[in-house]
Amino acid sequence: MATLYHHPLSPFCRKVRIFASEKSIPVDLERETPWARRPEFLAMSPGATVPVWVEDDGTTIADSGAICEYLDESAPPPTLIGEDLYQRAETRRLLAWFDVRFYDEVTRYIHGERLLKRLRRDGEPNSAAIRAGRQNIVTHLAYIGWLIDHRNWLAGDDFSLADIAAAAQLSVLDYLGEVRWEEAPAAKDWYQRIKSRPSFRPILADVLPGFMPPAHYADLDF
Repeated sequence: MATLYHHPLSPFCRKVRIFASEKSIPVDLERETPWARRPEFLAMSPGATVPVWVEDDGTTIADSGAICEYLDESAPPPTLIGEDLYQRAETRRLLAWFDVRFYDEVTRYIHGERLLKRLRRDGEPNSAAIRAGRQNIVTHLAYIGWLIDHRNWLAGDDFSLADIAAAAQLSVLDYLGEVRWEEAPAAKDWYQRIKSRPSFRPILADVLPGFMPPAHYADLDF
């Protein structure tokens, strides 16, 4: 069985965990504190980032996007990236949107300042950065709502890696009580559908000592 080196409140690790579960790929979870920079971990991930996927034979893959592409191609169908050229292109476009733009404009500010700084003992949170993240998330939730008003799932008719990537980012923010779902009903309905999927249940069960989620976090009906 493969091993995933992860941190429970990393959105990128959560993305891989959900993806593997959707593909029915069993994996052992090994919790890693990347900022501790263990020499053994740095040998697998020179950038000291999680997640890292390690096969039984020692094959090692770092970066959540690379891992998901690898799993999608190596495991039996159905694909979670797309059956045709356009579907794959749209899934990858939205994957970049949430992994890069959403992370840079929202998660990095809120999750980074409120959680990671405390875990790393890296100074006081930057209140201006947190405010910026809270302002930016409004636009992103509206975009999710627009997509869902025009499609069944974010990238089209079928559930895909785009939905997983977006939900993984939002899940760590929701853990911190930072998503105003009442102001984004379409996004809330979409996220509620994802929360009900079996692949998402282990994510909702994660609890980090000293950081308790709000009561609605694991509630499938909010």
